[in-house]
Amino acid sequence: MDQKDDNSRSEDDGSLSSFLTERQIKVLQMRLCGLSQQEAADRLGTTRSNISILEKRARQNIARSEKTLQQWMMLRAPISLKAAAGTDVFDLPRMIFSAADELGIKLPITSLDIIEQLQRRSPRPFQKRTLNRDALIYVTEEGTVLVDDGKA
Repeated sequence: MDQKDDNSRSEDDGSLSSFLTERQIKVLQMRLCGLSQQEAADRLGTTRSNISILEKRARQNIARSEKTLQQWMMLRAPISLKAAAGTDVFDLPRMIFSAADELGIKLPITSLDIIEQLQRRSPRPFQKRTLNRDALIYVTEEGTVLVDDGKA
């Protein structure tokens, strides 16, 4: 199959353009503008129940998409390390920079950036300052820190 065939198929296949339907996008736009589900239903000529279902499925699709992107970033991350339960969050930057040094990667982040990312993006595996279970930590060359604690 040549390049032209690949491109024409992807352009014709609407399912490849988004995980959201046009209707889901309209509902989300209305809800983000402050409309109630009933107001959105009135504008689209449907029921509030149908709007609720559309919104719920759209949010589920978005969550799955975000999880998929995170998994893809983890697969591509050059730095990965296992942190044992009980590890102090303030020890993680040293561990990450050490792994980066071994690979010859200069990360464009500071220790504080790492701690902030861990606490903001992955608060679940931490209890106060320590990991409450074993976790795999991934870091991209751009300095994005991702945590896989085995609990999806």
